[in-house]
Amino acid sequence: MRAIAPGLFTEESQPRLVGGRNRATGRIVFPCPPGNDYEPYPLGREGTLWSFTVQRYRPKSPPYAGPEAFEPWAVGYVELPGETMVEARLAHVAFADIRIGMELALTFVPLDPAAADPVMIHAFQPKDLAA
Repeated sequence: MRAIAPGLFTEESQPRLVGGRNRATGRIVFPCPPGNDYEPYPLGREGTLWSFTVQRYRPKSPPYAGPEAFEPWAVGYVELPGETMVEARLAHVAFADIRIGMELALTFVPLDPAAADPVMIHAFQPKDLAA
């Protein structure tokens, strides 16, 4: 899997996001900030939806394709229990079915599904789909 940024995912059979744990306070953030104040910390793969919105307008071009190629997507904040909140796309769920508090599991989706060698980004999907 080719990640959108180096060090963003672990290299396990079931990859996890790599957050950062503050060496002095223990506070966990995502992504892991550069420097010596944080150590890499593999985050949990499941959480609950804290908030969301649907991106219904096309971002500027470039890098995005023209209006004919645009498809809206859902994005949310997912609370990983005892760790942190992660902003991510919401995948494999109809917009009408998205609910605050729904249980989600980490997945990965291509940034550009039409690309020959797609760059993968993190997303969360309904937990029952991950089983």
